[in-house]
Amino acid sequence: MTRVNAKGYFDSEDSEEARHQKRAAMCAQRLEDLKNGEYRLGGGVIDPLPEDAPFFVKDYYDYYKTERGYHPRSLNSNGGWNVIGCESFINQPILQYSNEIRSAVLVMHGDAAHSCYFGRDAYANMVKGSKYTENKELLIIPGASHTDLYDGGGKGAIPFDKLQSFFEEYLK
Repeated sequence: MTRVNAKGYFDSEDSEEARHQKRAAMCAQRLEDLKNGEYRLGGGVIDPLPEDAPFFVKDYYDYYKTERGYHPRSLNSNGGWNVIGCESFINQPILQYSNEIRSAVLVMHGDAAHSCYFGRDAYANMVKGSKYTENKELLIIPGASHTDLYDGGGKGAIPFDKLQSFFEEYLK
């Protein structure tokens, strides 16, 4: 979340100017929220779904707007998150010290997920120059989308046997 907020999806907004504009817009919105006495919501998953929606928006729709993942209190299913809610993420280099993690880490992503590059890059950063790589693993699930790993996607995408063996080995 820190990466997508600071750099945009697929790093498409990775510039000082783009981040400045985001901060300025959120600052102005924070003042409006204060004046109005309530937070402006960013809107949940778009509905109806446009035919030309990006594949990851279609994945979100398939999860959050159907019985599969819809819930009346779900922010993604309904009104969305507060517009200013992710403001601090723009400034957080949250993975800066991940190569110092000594605990076991299993990074799991679907190879069809729009966010797969997050997991690949996080893993690479975590093991780069680290003394603690023997208990780190990157697990890429073939054919799985972002939301398939929420609930299996009806395709059995969650490798419960792998999760169990990893936990049994490292959670002693």
